[in-house]
Formats: sequence, structure tokens, C-alpha cells
Amino acid sequence: MIVKTAEFICSNTQISKLPPPVKPEYAFIGRSNVGKSSLINMLVAKKGLAKTSQTPGKTQLINHFLINDFWYIVDLPGYGYARASKSKKADWDKFIHSYLDKRESLQCVMALIDSRLEPQKIDLEFCNWLGEKGLSFVLVFTKADKQSGVKTEQNMAKFKKALLATFDEVPRCFVTSAQTQLGRDEVLGFIDGVNSGFVMPELSSPVDRG
Repeated sequence: MIVKTAEFICSNTQISKLPPPVKPEYAFIGRSNVGKSSLINMLVAKKGLAKTSQTPGKTQLINHFLINDFWYIVDLPGYGYARASKSKKADWDKFIHSYLDKRESLQCVMALIDSRLEPQKIDLEFCNWLGEKGLSFVLVFTKADKQSGVKTEQNMAKFKKALLATFDEVPRCFVTSAQTQLGRDEVLGFIDGVNSGFVMPELSSPVDRG
């Protein structure tokens, strides 16, 4: 896939105010500081489209970016940020889960995992929630340039093994680096393939969507 255009559309904290669900969407989500904004910018080859920050947990909104006038990258708030209050965390969780569970045009959740780390409980719990809800997702291992390929493979293998405790099979995995563009063609190729089979959902009423 060639990315010709990538533009910011809107930020929201209310599901009812999101763009009409008539284009395929791919939700990018992971632990705070997993490198989500950098990955999004790398995929669309547009530095600064998604705002990167030295402060983990900066993204607190659902951000929609329209790609090639046809599909959306959806930048979701990171989970697991320690400095957020319990009430704020609860609000984020409800907000995120509501979007993921009810968004008609959501094609796949891109679950970002820091490739430098051993399997983290919070990541495994989130993947299990996706599985329980029957949501399509893939694993995107980030920051592969920060260590050897052998170490990345070892951590990936450990994560897959941990997932197999609750899953019959492991979802598709991608290894990426925002710095070297590793995995860019693979991720975009996957999205292109899913887009080719996109069928516009039959929309429920606005009341149901809200």
C-alpha cells in the first residue's frame, strides 16, 4: 500500500461524536510509552501527524486520522499509566472498551507490545479481554531497533507462550521499529488486505450507537 494522504480528522471523548462508521478503522492501542504515536507516524510517513510526547499517558482522547480518503487509523489512549487517578483510569477503561466493543466499522485492533519487555500482565489481560469479546486483533511488537533480533524473538516467544494459556492459537504478529521502518510494509499490507474485503456495516440508530 502506498500512503498518499494522511490527515487528522478529530479528537473525541464521546462515542456519539465520532465520525460516521462507514469507513474501515484500525485501532492502535498499548501500554503508555509503547511508542504508539511514533509507529503511526512511521506507517503514514508523516512526521508529527500523531503527537509524540515524553510524558506517558499524553493521549487521552480517541484520535481519528483519515488515510488515503478511505480508511482510519484510530489512536486510542494508552493503558496502565501509573500517575493517572483511579477515577480517570476507570473513565478511560469504560470509554476505550465501549469504543472497541461497539464500533461497527472497526476491522482490527492493533495491540502494541514493547518488544524489549518480558510478558506484562496488563498486556495479557487486555488481549484476553479482546478474545472474550470476540474482537479481531493482531500483535504489533514495537521498538525492535533497541535490542538484538535474538532478544526480540525471545520476548515474542514468551508472550506467545503466555497467550496460549488462554488462546487456542496466537494472533498474527508483526515486528516493528519506528526508527528503521521495520515492519511498515507488512503492517500496511495486512491493512490493505483487510480493506479489500470491507463491507459497509448496516448502521444501528444513533441512540444505539451512543
